Amino acid sequence: MVTAFITGLGTKTLMLCNAIGAFTLFFYQTLKVLFRTKLKLGKVFDQINRIGVDSIYIVILTGTFSGMVFALQSYIGFQRVGGEQFIGAVVALGMIRELGPVLTGLMVTGRAGSAIAAELGTMSITEQIDALITLRINPYQYLIVPRVLAGTIALPFLAVFSMLCGIMGGYIICVYVLHLSPEDYMSNIKTYVELADIRGGLIKSAFFGLILSWVGAYKGYHTTGGARGVGISTTQSVVLASILILVSNYFLTKLLEHL
Repeated sequence: MVTAFITGLGTKTLMLCNAIGAFTLFFYQTLKVLFRTKLKLGKVFDQINRIGVDSIYIVILTGTFSGMVFALQSYIGFQRVGGEQFIGAVVALGMIRELGPVLTGLMVTGRAGSAIAAELGTMSITEQIDALITLRINPYQYLIVPRVLAGTIALPFLAVFSMLCGIMGGYIICVYVLHLSPEDYMSNIKTYVELADIRGGLIKSAFFGLILSWVGAYKGYHTTGGARGVGISTTQSVVLASILILVSNYFLTKLLEHL
């Protein structure tokens, strides 16, 4: 009984180490190709359009309603202690430092990260990637690098829209629903929000874009098992990228706090 438990634990540990190693080597190979080969700018801009521009509406919608509900919940709490005038600063800081980058990362993961995994997974099981290798085309240069780079570049811009829409959504709730002073809302944002807060939110967004595109590309590139395998890879990419975004958010927050 004990021997079987230890054997099973050791097997799972080795599998986890192998998975982490393969995941890391995939990223290393991507970086090596990025810096040692010619960048295909056309492919990068095409992926920025697919990952960034095509996701803007869902990001705006998510950011706006997140800011609105955040303002409403903040009012409920601040009303009990007489601090309604600080709602603007709280909403702005919450959207800029946390909700904007995190929600943008999660929404784009569900929309674009899954598409990356499904597209590359389909290419893998239909042997299109093998065909590229046969034609002496580097699949990392042609498929992986443009997607990873585009995700890293696009996410900060999307996060900016999410932050601004969240702040505007909070303004609408505070001024037109709760009938608070618009001057208090705006003046507290100017007083308490610093450039470092905005810079930290953008740095987080870039890391989240890297994570979702990296995970989606890795899962799609290593897809096996036919159509069922594509579905499994797509699901795993969304789940894993979402978990990594939430976990890395804590460590990035601590790191940026020290810096």
